[in-house]
Amino acid sequence: MADKYQLETLAVRAGQERSQFNEHSEALYLTSSYVFKSAAQAAARFSGEEEGNVYSRFTNPTVAVFQERLAALEGAEASVATASGMSAILSLVMALCSAGDHIVASTGLFGATQQLLGNIMTRFGVHTTFVSQTNVASWEAAIRPETKLFFLETPSNPLTEIADISALVAVAHARGILVAVDNCFCTPILQRPLDLGADLVVHSATKFLDGQGRVLGGAVVGPRKLTDEVFKFLRTAGPTLSAFNAWVMLKGLETLKIRLEAQSANALELARWLEAHPQVARVYYPGLESHPQFELARRQQKSGGAIVAFEVKGARAEAWKVIDSCRLLSITANLGDTKTTLTHPSSTTHGRITPEQRAAAGITEGLLRVAVGLEAVVDLQNDLDAGLALI
Repeated sequence: MADKYQLETLAVRAGQERSQFNEHSEALYLTSSYVFKSAAQAAARFSGEEEGNVYSRFTNPTVAVFQERLAALEGAEASVATASGMSAILSLVMALCSAGDHIVASTGLFGATQQLLGNIMTRFGVHTTFVSQTNVASWEAAIRPETKLFFLETPSNPLTEIADISALVAVAHARGILVAVDNCFCTPILQRPLDLGADLVVHSATKFLDGQGRVLGGAVVGPRKLTDEVFKFLRTAGPTLSAFNAWVMLKGLETLKIRLEAQSANALELARWLEAHPQVARVYYPGLESHPQFELARRQQKSGGAIVAFEVKGARAEAWKVIDSCRLLSITANLGDTKTTLTHPSSTTHGRITPEQRAAAGITEGLLRVAVGLEAVVDLQNDLDAGLALI
């Protein structure tokens, strides 16, 4: 189906197989296990000799539809859905890396991803070197004989730095290194890393794929030879996406394109307004010509996306004044919602990493991140302006 239809059609139709009841909407299969016709069939299912559902820790019809639809959107052979975005990253690393392996990753990664790669995985003998998101030479210089994986997130969270996927793929593949891209901010609507040569794509489906802040979910997407390894880990370790959450996210995918296009347009308008505001020191948004990777973003993405970061003139006290004055924007660290959210990354999403790591990532005390939703932009401007006026 992926070869025949456009993205907006795939987001609505891909992956669905109707049951004997011939339902129009995707069915929600809330079951932990499945009944077999015989002992022989049960044995064949468990061994993999016969395809079919076995146990909802690793096979569920509703989850399967979500996996197939997301794979179709990313132009991939397969995907493995997980309980959250972080469990997707964990599953990828645990499936593909072993003790003694080495990872090169960006200093601009989400705080929890930095904690996972930089702290937790080191206890299991997998070490990570963090380098500049935008300096391809620094990635090449960090390669060791034992380097197994490049892991990047583009645009980065929260500064929206753009990594040159094609250039990093060329460096990595010349040395037999895999490349995984966190595509959470763009989704396949705005960016398809596999088309640029990446080996794997990771999603926090909690964000734009759901789109309304309702459920948690994640996914690893790519060629079957790699996703099969992730599936083996999920089958045993069990970071499983629930059928209900998969069903909710299927409903989210149906409106993904129209939501993200509208949110991106809102974000650009808001970013331009913030850039002209006298109490704003700097704005980070790939759709602005002032963004350092503006031209790269134009080539690699279909728009600037829906995330805007900006630095107020001041530090934490001034940033918190803006947050505390808001009456419309939601003070929460989630993003990708139809409701605009506002957070102070230094004390929330990146609060658990060291001050040195925050400094390396460019996250200052005066930085705020806005995940733009579907409200009228003038209302967002008025809400932010009330706080900025207090600085």
